[in-house]
Amino acid sequence: MPLYHKLGKIPHKRHTQFRKEDGSLHYEQLFGTIGFDGMSSLLYHLHRPTQVKEIGKTLDVAPRAAVEYNITSRLLKGLDVKPEDDYLESRKTILFNADVHVGLAAPKKSMIEYFYKNADADELLFIHKGSGVLKTLLGEIPFEYGDYLVIPRGMIYQIHFDTEDNRLLVTESYHPIYTPKRYRNWFGQHLEHSPLCERDFKLPQNLKAHDEKGEFLIKVKKQGQLHHMVYATHPFDVVGWDGYNFPYGFSIHDFEPITGRVHQPPPVHQTFETNAFVVCSFCPRLYDYHPKAIPAPYNHSNIDSDEVLYYVDGDFMSRKGIDKGYISLHPAGIPHGPHPGTYEASIGKTGTEELAVMIDTFKPLKLTQTALDIDDGKYYKSWLE
Repeated sequence: MPLYHKLGKIPHKRHTQFRKEDGSLHYEQLFGTIGFDGMSSLLYHLHRPTQVKEIGKTLDVAPRAAVEYNITSRLLKGLDVKPEDDYLESRKTILFNADVHVGLAAPKKSMIEYFYKNADADELLFIHKGSGVLKTLLGEIPFEYGDYLVIPRGMIYQIHFDTEDNRLLVTESYHPIYTPKRYRNWFGQHLEHSPLCERDFKLPQNLKAHDEKGEFLIKVKKQGQLHHMVYATHPFDVVGWDGYNFPYGFSIHDFEPITGRVHQPPPVHQTFETNAFVVCSFCPRLYDYHPKAIPAPYNHSNIDSDEVLYYVDGDFMSRKGIDKGYISLHPAGIPHGPHPGTYEASIGKTGTEELAVMIDTFKPLKLTQTALDIDDGKYYKSWLE
């Protein structure tokens, strides 16, 4: 995210001596992506961040395709995914391609026995149910219902929940996740007409440097494998940092919808983007105000992208038989639109209270067995009259 932030103690100049009270040096680390060309932050550790004591077992966590080539519109009942104690074990990939993995999670327990790092992908967590604190080596971010958490690849973190009732939509992106560039000026600042701005972001706070030696398990995901690595010092030993590469939160409730006299296309709801997919937020808003407006979306052809819509809350006026946690998949290559009767029924209505997250991918998605297990099996017929 093109926003500068800093926490803790840092030296006056980069790449210069920064000593502790006992006269020994802090250990500098550049945390960046895209070689040395992308956004980065400069971290100062109490101990060398390179001290591996042991490399343990490796688990294959790469998703497997149950349906490789999909042309079927589907409705997945997301809340049918059963809760599990462990955070990582609870994460179930349902849809994926080479660019993005979309999954669901219902973790009951906080991460306290290990730390986690995704070296493959940026992570975008949407909090459907639950609250707690995202703890990272760059600080903490409290979260609650409706929050997006953007976690850059390579970020070591733990996630602590307040209760056992938690539901997350998990998006893993093999491309960096940004806010839409059309809403930013050439300096990176969000423009006046942007539906979100810097003031809305939840930035890391409460930086705590742990000066601890011992054995600290970090589970590292790389190339679809989960490696167990034991480090000699606590990974959260950063005394200060500054830069542009860090985790942050954004509440879907702070997204300000763009409306018009006639129906606006889905890109006006865009919240995040990558080179391979976009994420949109459908929020409570006033409907179109042309005297002959039809608030329900018009039929449109998904020629270039698969559309995934995760229903969060409210009244989904263009769909029948939809409940919280349901996920519709409209594959590329065929048109889709409002269900019979909803097009006409929307006329005269002045607003909606719907809340949903949409992911549009530019390459087709494959389905896992978990997706088939929660598929209602008949959604593709729901447009028949």
